[in-house]
Amino acid sequence: MLNVVLSIFLLACIAPHLYRLLGKHTGLVLALLPATLFIYFASQLSAVSQGQPLLQSWPWFPGLGIQLSFMLDGLSLLFALLITGIGTFILCYAGQYLQGHPALGRFFLFLLSFMGAMLGLVLSDNLITLFVFWELTTVSSFMLIGFNHEDSESRQKAHQGLMVTVLGGLALMTGLIMLGMAAGSYQLSDVLQQDLTGHSLYLPMLILILLGAFTKSAQTPFHFWLPNAMAAPTPVSAYLHSATMVKAGVYLLARLQPSLGGSEVWLLTLSAVGALTMLTGIFLASRATGIKKVLAYSTVMALGTLTMLLGLGTEKAALAAVTFLLAHALYKGALFMIAGILDHEAGIKDFEKASGLRKLMPRTTLVAVVAALSLAGVIPLFGFVGKELLLEAVLSGSQWQLGLTAATVLANIFVVLVAALLAIKPWFGQALPTPKPAHDPGWQMLAGPAVLATLGLIFGLLPMLPDQYLLNAAATAVYGQPISGYLALWHGINLPLMLSLGSLVLGLLLFRFWQPWRKLTAVVETLSKAGPEAGYNKLMAALVSFAAWQTRVLQNGYLRNYLLTTMATVVLLVGWAMLRLEHFELNWQFSDVRVQEAVIFLVLLTTIISAVVLNSFLGVVALLGALGFAVALIYVFFSAVDVGITQVLVETITVLLLVLVLYRLPEFRRLSSTAHRARDALIAIASGTVITLLILLVTASRSMEGIAWYFLEKSVPEGYGRNVVNVILVDFRALDTLGEIFVLALVAIGVYAMVHLRTGAKPVTNADKRLTAEQKRQQSVKGEL
Repeated sequence: MLNVVLSIFLLACIAPHLYRLLGKHTGLVLALLPATLFIYFASQLSAVSQGQPLLQSWPWFPGLGIQLSFMLDGLSLLFALLITGIGTFILCYAGQYLQGHPALGRFFLFLLSFMGAMLGLVLSDNLITLFVFWELTTVSSFMLIGFNHEDSESRQKAHQGLMVTVLGGLALMTGLIMLGMAAGSYQLSDVLQQDLTGHSLYLPMLILILLGAFTKSAQTPFHFWLPNAMAAPTPVSAYLHSATMVKAGVYLLARLQPSLGGSEVWLLTLSAVGALTMLTGIFLASRATGIKKVLAYSTVMALGTLTMLLGLGTEKAALAAVTFLLAHALYKGALFMIAGILDHEAGIKDFEKASGLRKLMPRTTLVAVVAALSLAGVIPLFGFVGKELLLEAVLSGSQWQLGLTAATVLANIFVVLVAALLAIKPWFGQALPTPKPAHDPGWQMLAGPAVLATLGLIFGLLPMLPDQYLLNAAATAVYGQPISGYLALWHGINLPLMLSLGSLVLGLLLFRFWQPWRKLTAVVETLSKAGPEAGYNKLMAALVSFAAWQTRVLQNGYLRNYLLTTMATVVLLVGWAMLRLEHFELNWQFSDVRVQEAVIFLVLLTTIISAVVLNSFLGVVALLGALGFAVALIYVFFSAVDVGITQVLVETITVLLLVLVLYRLPEFRRLSSTAHRARDALIAIASGTVITLLILLVTASRSMEGIAWYFLEKSVPEGYGRNVVNVILVDFRALDTLGEIFVLALVAIGVYAMVHLRTGAKPVTNADKRLTAEQKRQQSVKGEL
């Protein structure tokens, strides 16, 4: 499985080069890899359905107990098949949809990276690797949403999605670390064997994990970023909503349910947030007129539905969740690609401008109608099977049964309205003129939605096929133990069926009065100005204002302010920590101070005081040099001759450089007031005092034996040198020293570039020199005349 993930990232790296070679056929060639991976994962269906998950692991950070490990069970296999299968069609679709786009090679790079990140996420068997892939999906989706980066709106929406999901990712990182600590392992397969609902860390880690999942899967109040992500090209939207990133949060909740689910907090939070998100999403979808906007809000509804089902935590809810997830992926992927076809082949993006395209686009109409009927939950489509299971799950819930059932039925009524808009509005009725001559697309764009819609029909007629080979194993992974439920197209005349039929009738009735409904609920547009997105915008504006303020006050380019802030912070934090110590002992020992050391101390003190009060640049430089030479004497007296020599060389070069640049400096002036100098002196004295006390405290309270003995013993036998300092630098700390050499080399290159290169300056040629000399001669002649 590691090779599977790495192969996608490798293909992503070479995708731009392939595009330069293959041109418009690049999408078809790139689609061969995910198609092959789909076949590989499909070959694992038999083993996984029999309860034999595939585990693979490689050491990554063995010292920290972190492994690069992967697990393929029913849940991860379901997602892997969706990611690779729908990803195959998306690559084919994108090749024609964006044909001729100058950055299509870059688009394939981002899309394949997105695919690899999502596949790595669902296959990860380690909490740390899962989080790494989680953040990779965030970064790659940011690049895809902002693909049209010349457009300010695309950039803004991409930043919005990035900020929301990254903040949730930070919370998730902390929650996963706490989860690993509570379970005693970062391996998911180990974590899932434990019930952590009674652990002392359960509540804080659950809150943090839920924040990460809710932001990723656009749960209320974080739902606003997902419809705004429609600024991305349609192939991205189709992939994002059907098989990848937005379902990552749902995947995480489903994956961790055996370990974290079952508590009252889990049930209350997920059920309430899921139901609220379900109603919010579908209500906003019922009012929108943009085709992609309607589909995006209906995805928010689906994500809320899945979260609500996972909150219930029953067998029926687990089976309903995986069934609804598969059904949603099939019809939503098809409908988004149909929306792209309408835009690409007819120039239509809005329902109010679409009508009567059935005769001009017959094949597209057929596919759209089948997919929309599955969305509405009409028999015999697979969406009907998912909706029946959804109603059964909420009806069998022990708590809040009435409220969740009412919310589900209400949501289904609006779902039927949305499905009717998608299945009827663009295709039937009086034909309206279109911005482009409308016609069916080529097979490369129509194959994906046609196959997905057809699978929705086949799985509806034969639900035992996905149930036996995939969904039962996936539901078992979610529930944590084998389940006894099964899928069937017909369960007889029962309450779920009656509720389903009622929602169909009311939904069609609401479709008949769609425009009056939109006018009746127009107040929502006013209320949205105070909604979550408005709060996000105000938060971002406040963040920018705060950044401008702190830049103006703290990072204003004045070096003195930087030093003052840094030293004052050190004094406060270190001083406060030392004051809170119960035992504060200092190692004051002056009995062994030698005469030469006392003389050096007096020289240092005199030099420092003189440098502070002197009003001459040259004199201050000389005094600082003397200070450095006095420090070199200390090294010599303590037998660190090589360090002393280094100190002398550094001080000599520093003094020479300072003297060479003195003529470029202005005359010595008092640029600060007496009060400012007093403040600087106070902070300087406090800093020196605190650091000195800290050093004395550390040396007096050492609790562990030093490591000097190790270097003294190993210097000759292992480093082949009697100069211990040199052996440490070139042997024991060789990599550190090599890094310092690289740093100095880079600094030297930078200084050379600054001195010798002139940005925008025209090179001076011999002809220019001759011209300059001729100009000077002419000026001299004019002066004589």
